[in-house]
Amino acid sequence: MSHACGVDFGTSNSTVAWHKPGQPEHTPSLLALEDEKLTLPSVVFFNADEDEVSYGRAALTTYLAGYEGRLMRSMKSLLGTSLMEGQTEVLGRSLPFRQLLSQFITELKHRAERSAGQHFERAVMGRPVHFIDDNQVADQLAQDTLEEIALAAGFKEIQFQYEPIAAAFDYESRISKEELVLIADIGGGTSDFSLVRLAPERAHRIDRYDDILGNGGVHIGGTDFDKYLSLAHIMPLLGLGGRLASSSDIPSSYYFNLATWHTINLTYTQKVWRELQDVYRDIGETETRLRFERLLHLIEQRDGHWLAIQAEEAKIQLSGNATIELVLERLRGKVRPTEPCLLSLDQAGFQQSIQHLTGQIGSTVSQVLSLADVSPDEVDTVFFTGGSSGVRGLRDRISAIVPDAKKVEGDLFGSIGAGLGLDAYRRYA
Repeated sequence: MSHACGVDFGTSNSTVAWHKPGQPEHTPSLLALEDEKLTLPSVVFFNADEDEVSYGRAALTTYLAGYEGRLMRSMKSLLGTSLMEGQTEVLGRSLPFRQLLSQFITELKHRAERSAGQHFERAVMGRPVHFIDDNQVADQLAQDTLEEIALAAGFKEIQFQYEPIAAAFDYESRISKEELVLIADIGGGTSDFSLVRLAPERAHRIDRYDDILGNGGVHIGGTDFDKYLSLAHIMPLLGLGGRLASSSDIPSSYYFNLATWHTINLTYTQKVWRELQDVYRDIGETETRLRFERLLHLIEQRDGHWLAIQAEEAKIQLSGNATIELVLERLRGKVRPTEPCLLSLDQAGFQQSIQHLTGQIGSTVSQVLSLADVSPDEVDTVFFTGGSSGVRGLRDRISAIVPDAKKVEGDLFGSIGAGLGLDAYRRYA
């Protein structure tokens, strides 16, 4: 049994859990993956200056320290898309995206094995309810690709479990009576929901199919909240929304790529740099030119990922504060090169920028209830998990759909991994 584990490969963070010999049956352990921390941010940095590869927090720290290289994040978002069969330039050579994901999964496996002191041959891997919305062929392709990558990383057998179902297993280990639970798993790339009947006396069953009343999901998550916060509040500081001398708008595609984790590197090509120079020459209004100069400086310094991290940090701060102020010290132009940009944000502005996303997520929750033929007042508990479930407006939207349900917050980063570890124990014990 000790050769099986649960693997939560997340868009933003990853965890691995196992059932340590001698532990009680319902207490899987998350393994330390980086400096005694139980999560490993799903980040890879290829350091050109030192000719080495780093992962997780170390990758972000090295990148932000100013080393030249290539930072990759939100790699899970590539699964099921046409980009998955493509490649990117890393340290002067072409690296297939498949190989990139394989490197990270291999590193994740090795770190878990070092932490546990033994090898893992079998794994139950988490997967979102939908990798790709409304496309079963692409969705199955995404799972098949992830399985191939995990096998190439050294696992001998892979099984899959829906991430919200895994979170349900974790919650079930802590309740004393039967409950109808809506699992709300808001991750970095997807929002998944499952209606599950949970009870202590059901926990020992391997097949829980009859206890799952419904599930659904949408390809919206924390990185999307970051993106639209950035587009609404940060990118205008770089010229988004400005106009050219010809009265046409400055092309928005550069800003959308810069606000999206897995397309940031597309803004660093020589072709895009030449295009931006042409756009700059066609800007007549002085304030717009000053803002566009910040964009040119940012791309010249390759600080796109730094900017995305600032957007993510703003989202996190706004989950607990009504107003915040961001000091964007790397946004500089030619006229005022020593003055950092200051940006004040409030909860209302953030909610407005993501309301189309929270609306889609709310509709998905209502659809799950409708398809399961469950009325809102029948739901006993909403169990929130996933690193982005702390976004205040999103949580309020979901809570309003099932107002009488008890609201419970799980381990936002560890519930799914723990549930997968428990599932691995049940399947392989």
